[in-house]
Amino acid sequence: MPTRRAFVIGYPVKHSRSPLIHNFWLKKYDIDGSYIKLEVLPEKLGEFLVEMQGHGYCGGNVTLPHKEKVYSACVFTTAMAQKVGAVNTLWLENGHICGDNTDVTGFLANLDAEAPGWDVDCSSAAVIGAGGAARAILVGLAERNIAEVKILNRSADRMQALVEEARNWGFRKVSGRLLDDKPGVLSGEALLVNTTSLGMVGQPRLTIDLGGLRERAVVSDIIYAPLETELLADARARGHRISSGLGMLLHQAAPGFERWFGVRPVVSEELREFIIEDLRRAQS
Repeated sequence: MPTRRAFVIGYPVKHSRSPLIHNFWLKKYDIDGSYIKLEVLPEKLGEFLVEMQGHGYCGGNVTLPHKEKVYSACVFTTAMAQKVGAVNTLWLENGHICGDNTDVTGFLANLDAEAPGWDVDCSSAAVIGAGGAARAILVGLAERNIAEVKILNRSADRMQALVEEARNWGFRKVSGRLLDDKPGVLSGEALLVNTTSLGMVGQPRLTIDLGGLRERAVVSDIIYAPLETELLADARARGHRISSGLGMLLHQAAPGFERWFGVRPVVSEELREFIIEDLRRAQS
């Protein structure tokens, strides 16, 4: 049995590429470890967490729909996890379950890599969605001192709740607007980020008028299937710089791998091509 064992849990979890990423790194760095995906029903989550150490796991990743419930079960959480109110990375320390949220780090690292200098002249941003992923992106924008943010969402109640909460995170201005495809939804923003499943393979289209964006705006989508969403393709055609979800997926994985296996892995072009090839096979 490998000396160090880690996992990703979710429901469903079959779509996860995390095992491909972490096992790629385990092989590359010649580490005696393993990483698997485990489908855990919501009603079985508490039982799994109690038994985690007994099954020989040193930690793992958490995906939908467990991120917020796992956060509540942690004995210790990082400052970043506390800001987001959700956990995507677990580890054991003195027998206690600890949690972090690396989505913020992954999002920012990916933007820095794919759109260098994006935050130099970014005074305003728009975020599509009002769920857990939107919270993580907003926390990241607050970390980079973006002055104004606009939250776009199909549900007015969830949108307004997140607007009220984000007003306490250091932004100069936080506003909200219902998401639609009419002109005027965007008004001079330097960054647009989609945090919803709209535009993902098998999901409804995301329709939004990009005409209001600043000329040199960056458009980011956390979706990685398809590799280039319709939103990103439209943004590219308009001359905007784009940032895809695949990079965020890869960058958010690195801190967890280092915590479990003791090596800080490199998000290389070799890894990116390896995951892209798998995604292409799945979509063909």
